[in-house]
Amino acid sequence: MRADRLVAILLLLQSRGQVTAAEVAEELEVSERTARRDLEALGMAGIPIYSQQGRNGGWRLAGGGRTDLSCLTASEARALFLVAGPSSTATPQVKAALRKLVRALPEPMRSGAEAAATAVVVDPSGWDGVAHPRPTPPLLDAVQRAVVDGERITLGYIARNQEQSTRVVHPLGLAAKGTTWYLIADTEAGLRTFRVDRMTSVDPTGEAVVRPDGFDLAEAWRLIADEVEQRRTPYHARAMATPDTVPICRWVLGNRVRIGPTGPDGRVEVELRGHNVRSLAGEIAGLGGGLEIVEPAELRELLAEIAAELAGLYR
Repeated sequence: MRADRLVAILLLLQSRGQVTAAEVAEELEVSERTARRDLEALGMAGIPIYSQQGRNGGWRLAGGGRTDLSCLTASEARALFLVAGPSSTATPQVKAALRKLVRALPEPMRSGAEAAATAVVVDPSGWDGVAHPRPTPPLLDAVQRAVVDGERITLGYIARNQEQSTRVVHPLGLAAKGTTWYLIADTEAGLRTFRVDRMTSVDPTGEAVVRPDGFDLAEAWRLIADEVEQRRTPYHARAMATPDTVPICRWVLGNRVRIGPTGPDGRVEVELRGHNVRSLAGEIAGLGGGLEIVEPAELRELLAEIAAELAGLYR
């Protein structure tokens, strides 16, 4: 989510009392899907907004729909700057608005809000480009406090294989991937990520976090996300796509397609990633002759088999 959109949505909510996703989309010149995703991300991050269903429904700020943003609670202010602060796309006007909001906050909240501005990276798209709705993790606020306060924590955690563990970690930052929150922390084994919804306990130790030299949260998350994507979709293929097929590839595969140069025949070179040969074949078979697989040969052969089966079935 871009910081300028976030602040604009909050100001719309404050001035109008209630907005719909369609109204936000029209006002900010984005798609309705993007507007709805931004509104949901605000609520997920702890900003005091809620949706009301029905014919006259929409999104409101808690407290009658006209909450003074300078009267946010400490956790709400922290959540606002966690989501808004790190965006490099924020305009000077938005940055000025955030500075004004910091000055309007009570003195005890200012340092926390300012620290929160560099404590999170937000990636609105989920893995495979899909963000599945998830409830807010119960321990998200405790993790946010530890990150912003720079305090080591004793973390109780259940791994993917259901193995339970307890360890002391140095919380360095948070990452929101779609609707899933991750803690990036330094441990005895090096830099690790922990899903916040798998945490069973977060207990502050009273000791200060030691940050690795040169640590950059955005760069660290980019490397982590790239590694996870490679593990999730290890199967690679190279193909040539007609220009009008390229946007369909993006729609079908999301961030699992990389666009290369245009060849002499006008077609565009693309690199595709999938979970395995059969799943990738199933995803791209419907693109027909608009996409030609160059390699690997096994994917070309499987697509030929699928084409023969379909031709025999529907001839």
